[in-house]
Amino acid sequence: MKRISVFFVWLAFVIALLPFHALAADDEYFSDEQTEYYKNLGLQGTEVNVYNWGEYISDGSEGSMDTVAEFERLTGCKVNYTNFESNENMYSKIAGGGASYDVIVPSDYMIERLIDEDMLLEIDYKNIPNMKYIKDEFKNLFFDPEQKYSVCFNVGTTILIYNKTLVDKAPDSWSVLWDEQYKGKVLMFNNPRDAFAIAQSVLGQDFNSVNEQDWVESAKFLAEQKDAVNPVYVMDEIFNLMESGEYAFATYYAGDFLLMAENNEDLGYCFPKEGVNYFYDAFCIPKCAQNKRAAEAFINFMHEPQVAFENAEYIYYRSPNVTVENNAESSFYRSDVIYHTNAKSQYFKNLPQNIIELQNNLWTQVKSGKLSVNNEQLNKKIYIECSVLGAVAAAVAVIKIISDSKKKKEQDLSDLYK
Repeated sequence: MKRISVFFVWLAFVIALLPFHALAADDEYFSDEQTEYYKNLGLQGTEVNVYNWGEYISDGSEGSMDTVAEFERLTGCKVNYTNFESNENMYSKIAGGGASYDVIVPSDYMIERLIDEDMLLEIDYKNIPNMKYIKDEFKNLFFDPEQKYSVCFNVGTTILIYNKTLVDKAPDSWSVLWDEQYKGKVLMFNNPRDAFAIAQSVLGQDFNSVNEQDWVESAKFLAEQKDAVNPVYVMDEIFNLMESGEYAFATYYAGDFLLMAENNEDLGYCFPKEGVNYFYDAFCIPKCAQNKRAAEAFINFMHEPQVAFENAEYIYYRSPNVTVENNAESSFYRSDVIYHTNAKSQYFKNLPQNIIELQNNLWTQVKSGKLSVNNEQLNKKIYIECSVLGAVAAAVAVIKIISDSKKKKEQDLSDLYK
């Protein structure tokens, strides 16, 4: 009887220890100090809405870290995670006011636009201790020089991808995308800024030109491409399409080439001699955020050394996190595709409203096939219409500034006589 009692006492002791062993097994990524930090943030029972690019976070597949699940486990905060496929789509959603997000991941020029339009909250960097891991070269960037609104997430360039079995020789220029022999075999960016940049590169233009005629000329050149090769405009669909081996050329982002090449060894790449877009993607908090504290916790979590490494391994983009770049176990340690030290490049910057309107209008015309390179009268009409739209947009902006200023003065007077 005594032996039985001792057995049950021992069994109860073992059972009591099981949760702690299970917890230790779960924390294969994080130290006790990290676990305590996130537990003590007091985010249990709250929610954070994250709006990110597609295929841009490790999700637990193929043995990778399930980033969202790990954040939820450490903080007790539920993550509502959704994707966008272009900066322009993301902007429309935020500007439209129909949705509320706590964390967004725009690119440089879009961050500059969001700052100019007063659509971002300042980040409290006391809540981002992992800023210590961000290399200095990725702080105070041109789009956020005072480091108020953003934390760099990834860095990359555009790249030209080709199928060695369908191409006569390795290319070195974007101009192959206009070669009629590859009609029906070209995948092209399905967003205006990246697509125009390729045309601008070949034409020797500035990506940030404020000369409306430059954009019209680039649009005509893109219209020539549509006539010559009838490109398929894609974004994330590019992975399956290029890996299938059916297409000769594709335009996309450098890190994604490595992922495609893992599934199709016949794929090659080049950084075209005319130049590429060098870009930064960064975490920001929009003014529509409902849970700023959780947003800052999520941003900080994404730069935990273990998390930053797992994400870099999953998405194959250059991380600004020094612990990733210095990790010799990285799959792309010192890779020319990722670090592209010799590639000629330009940055995207925010454009004036009249140029944005012109670009969007011309892009619609290019894709629809209505911008015929043989119809100068139509081209002139579109140019005039776009110029008028730009002028109207500028006038509306001025009226809004005057109205806001008047309201502020009235409010100040009201406060004075209270």
